[in-house]
Amino acid sequence: MYPRNAQKKTPVTLLALGISLALQAGTVAAQDAGTAATQLDAVTVTGYRASVEKALDIKRGEAGVVDAIVAEDIGKFPDSNLAESLQRIPGVVITRDGGEGRNISVRGLGPDFTRVRINGLEALSTVGSSDGQGGTNRGRGFDFNVFASDLFTQLIARKTASADVEEGSLGATVDLRTARPFDYDGLTIVGNVQAGYNDASQSAMPRFAGLISNSWADGKFGALLSVAYSERETVEEGTGTVRWAGGTTNGGFNAASPFKDALRSDVYAPRFPRYTLMEHDQKRLGVTGALQFKPSDRTTFSLDALYSKIDAKRDEKYIEANGLSKSDALGKREILVNDGEVRNGALVYAQMDNVDIRAENRHDEWTTDFYQISLDGEHRLTDNFTITGKVGTSRSKHENPIQATIMMDKLNVDGYSYDYRGNANKPVFNYGINPTDPNGWTLSTIRLRQNYVTNDFDNGQLEFSWVMGPSFTLEGGIQAKNFSFDSMERRRVGNETTVPTFNGSKIVPVNMTELASLQGMSGSPGKWVVPNFNGIANEFDILSGEGIYALADYAASIRSVEEQDRGGWLMGKFGFDVGSIPVSGNIGARYVKTKQTSTGVATASGTPVSTTVSREYNDFLPSLNLVAEITPDFLIRFGAAKVMSRPGLGSLTPGVTVSVSGSAKTVSGGNPMLDPVRAKTADLGFEWYFEEGAMLGVGLFYKDIESFIQNTRETRPYSSSGLPASLLDNLNASVTDDFVFSTPVNTPGGDLTGVEFNYTQPFTFLPGKWSNFGTQLNYTYVESKIQYVTSTGVAAQKTDLTGLSKNSWNATLFYEGESWSGRISATNRDDYLIQVPGTEAGFDSAAQGVHGQSGTTFLDASIRYRISDQLEISLEGANLTNEAQESWVANPSVSLPLEYSETGRQYTLGLRYKF
Repeated sequence: MYPRNAQKKTPVTLLALGISLALQAGTVAAQDAGTAATQLDAVTVTGYRASVEKALDIKRGEAGVVDAIVAEDIGKFPDSNLAESLQRIPGVVITRDGGEGRNISVRGLGPDFTRVRINGLEALSTVGSSDGQGGTNRGRGFDFNVFASDLFTQLIARKTASADVEEGSLGATVDLRTARPFDYDGLTIVGNVQAGYNDASQSAMPRFAGLISNSWADGKFGALLSVAYSERETVEEGTGTVRWAGGTTNGGFNAASPFKDALRSDVYAPRFPRYTLMEHDQKRLGVTGALQFKPSDRTTFSLDALYSKIDAKRDEKYIEANGLSKSDALGKREILVNDGEVRNGALVYAQMDNVDIRAENRHDEWTTDFYQISLDGEHRLTDNFTITGKVGTSRSKHENPIQATIMMDKLNVDGYSYDYRGNANKPVFNYGINPTDPNGWTLSTIRLRQNYVTNDFDNGQLEFSWVMGPSFTLEGGIQAKNFSFDSMERRRVGNETTVPTFNGSKIVPVNMTELASLQGMSGSPGKWVVPNFNGIANEFDILSGEGIYALADYAASIRSVEEQDRGGWLMGKFGFDVGSIPVSGNIGARYVKTKQTSTGVATASGTPVSTTVSREYNDFLPSLNLVAEITPDFLIRFGAAKVMSRPGLGSLTPGVTVSVSGSAKTVSGGNPMLDPVRAKTADLGFEWYFEEGAMLGVGLFYKDIESFIQNTRETRPYSSSGLPASLLDNLNASVTDDFVFSTPVNTPGGDLTGVEFNYTQPFTFLPGKWSNFGTQLNYTYVESKIQYVTSTGVAAQKTDLTGLSKNSWNATLFYEGESWSGRISATNRDDYLIQVPGTEAGFDSAAQGVHGQSGTTFLDASIRYRISDQLEISLEGANLTNEAQESWVANPSVSLPLEYSETGRQYTLGLRYKF
């Protein structure tokens, strides 16, 4: 991996240490008291340990490679966030946004390669984010932060394919299940009230979850309702450079700079050296409802409904030397570099004159509404023949009606300096001015955006199961699935630097400014002035969408995709003996036909044209899963399959730009004719269930990935693109002409290999109360080398797949006693790449750069005390070491910072009651 600036990991904090000591003290006190042990005929396992045992039961009973997380009851998930719960599974790592888990990657394959089903039906939820975190999600990756984990009772990650699980995943299919009334015995009422505190935002945050469930008529009819509500305020503090840029002469700076002898043409400088302050405020509401009807032992119907809404506001405040990002005569070329230091081609320290300084305040408001309704039924026609059916619909609607940035400048400032030589993630800035002085700032830019994304799924399936004998069952089914994706973005028309005046002057009045201040992270300077967003927005009504603030559709983001997937599958489940060894498993195949229609706004000779392209493709996907019981407690698993994952939504748009200028004929944009990413996979696993609730396992996995999708340049006939010939109207070209296409294409793939280790054990072999302890440990190693290409089609470096952490591990120590219970968990992932090649295209002619994200280790802990059979109190801590998010740009000889942020520690005190 490329070098980076290592950050020291803070040791176990006082809370985690206090929890550990409290558990030990409680154990010793119980032993010293000489409490008489009562010999019981049976032991009822509850709490976290019970959840672990149920998860192992699910894993053991499956034919394929499966890992699960089970909540014993509402409010009992290991984490408040679904993604953070899933990261406890071997091979699963997450990305975070504002300190909260957002997406998952499985076995080195990113969010776009993971499918998510809710109550058995595929769904997709998307949210918004800052530009540094990718902005609004317009891809296939599932955003888990839409949902509270309290709404779910079970998470299952299916890492191998079988014919009865629909296509679309290279990494895993994740099944989320909400509660149903038949999960409980009669009337059940649960309430969980919590108060959270974040030490960075220094704010208290309420959280509530409740459930009521009952069944009647001798268990024939049941109803359930659950509700979860939470508020979250966090502060993200850090620094950024956006990227590092150079120039063809003197690094792009003024040729007359006193420091010009050191400014070679390949010297790189930060584009936006700045401190950042982001204030996140979100409210999340979730509701589930379920009705179940069991008219006889042969028939069951279930109706499930899920609704979730997340409302978010975010304010981003910066002060930066934006003159370094301008390559024109009024930007970088007028800067005089008086002094500096160049290390490995990077100007890591500089003292400058004629530098433009900018302070900005961005305000975001967005919401995502998600709902799903599904009905499934099962009827056993005979003792050997069962039919099941399921229909459902879901929608994720993301709206970002306000995304506005107000900027104010001071131009040609002397005495500016930045210094990355000490701690590169906490540089020292001298702006040449007092950054807290509100006087003399000029209103320079008002930027307005709106974003909207809607994803719809309609699902229907009918399946059968025919027990043909004691050792063979035939299963099969048909499925119809309609998916639609619609994206729209609107931007301010005209020049964003057209701004109003304050009584004829563009100088911002003092009362239209405010102070931004870093609290938890040390910085220099730690305070600076920014525009007062509400004051200026109200003064000039900039959110009206009228006059100079009018908005218009942004063609590049106006696009949609519709997919009609029709498939069928057949699978045999079998069991036989090889000598004295029982062997079971399944073998089958799935056939699916995909009809895809993509729409976008293409531009031909400067004229926007709505363009639609349709295509179809078929896939035949065989699969095999085997389980050999070498002993009743030692299993060997083998799985092999062909799998596919449909292309990313952003790559499919026909919203291209077609240009003909003399002999130069070009097409740039998307590619609606992309093939899916297809792969052949194989898994080999060994599992030893050496005692109740314990398991030691190792799994090997291999994926032969046929192709990846990358942006590149190639020459081919226009007719091969699938684009309509009408785009060539009024152009001096025909469909048989060769065009240079700068679009996403299917490029050669590569192998992905890895190994997983998994160890779970309750310490029942220890004496007395020590037997209440237990542990969960897992480790995953993944490796995959991909040949990357540049935008011109030239081979770039061959290196790791983006998003792939070679090493990841989880470690949990838990305690489950009669009154006290607790858990300490650590989760780690290695560095990983986020962009190849890097935007800088390398710092020298011999190597090309990459963008990467530093590895992290997050430490969480919780402790619970059972006051009575109904009442329980809890204390939880998340991110106890205040782990930072850190990205960088690097080649083999140098590493430079991109973004760095800290979000603080989270503490939660709760009270739970169950009737």
